[in-house]
Amino acid sequence: MAHSERTTAADGTDIAWSAFGSGDDVLLVHGITERAETWDPIIDRLATTHRVISLDLRGHGESGTADRYDLEVMAGDVAAVMAAADAASPHLMGHSLGGAVVSAAGAVLPVASVVNVDQSLQLGAFKAALEPAEAMLRDETTFPAVIAQLFTDMRGSLGDAEFERVSALRRGDKTVVLGVWETMFTMTEDEIAAVVDGALAGYSDVRYLSLFGIDPGPDYAGWLQRHITNSTVEVWDGAGHYPHLHEPDRFVDRVRSFWAG
Repeated sequence: MAHSERTTAADGTDIAWSAFGSGDDVLLVHGITERAETWDPIIDRLATTHRVISLDLRGHGESGTADRYDLEVMAGDVAAVMAAADAASPHLMGHSLGGAVVSAAGAVLPVASVVNVDQSLQLGAFKAALEPAEAMLRDETTFPAVIAQLFTDMRGSLGDAEFERVSALRRGDKTVVLGVWETMFTMTEDEIAAVVDGALAGYSDVRYLSLFGIDPGPDYAGWLQRHITNSTVEVWDGAGHYPHLHEPDRFVDRVRSFWAG
């Protein structure tokens, strides 16, 4: 479905977005190579009680390409859509890359809460996992297969039909993916940790739920609370990278109870 609205980010990038339903605002941000429609099962359920705003990040879906794809400018994409949609204090929800984006946005924007779906913010471990594939990611001929295998490996319990739907929505643009991950290739783990510390420094009392289908490790909850005091970590064992799409009813029930406090 084509987006019904457009806005412009601070650097001039065209950002496509749509809104569904009515009620308190919820703003959804998709994962890398994906697009807003990936959230459709969640939008259908939440739009019965909320106004659900979805966007395509720069370089994804119907939004324009840009020179930068770091968290700062993507958080700016969220800010631009918030302003265009007149969403004064939305609940932010992001999956994968979107989880990192809403985490950065929640530190600097007026939001009601943040839900991060299966995105660890301890990015040093991701750097270590990604580095062996760097040469193949930079190679035009091997890039598509590496991306496809990455998401297959993280599929978990996601059913065939839903996995095929999500895969069909992918836009595997090598320039965009490498732009998003450039920090992973060019910074040390200590430098990446310092960037994350700085990005999360603005959190005060914003309520934050981090929901995983892939266990981030026993020390993650404590690490996150040191950065975001009012945070909760949950792991849905075996759900894989898409716990929200594996069990959408359970997921929507959980976020509604989180919002209700």
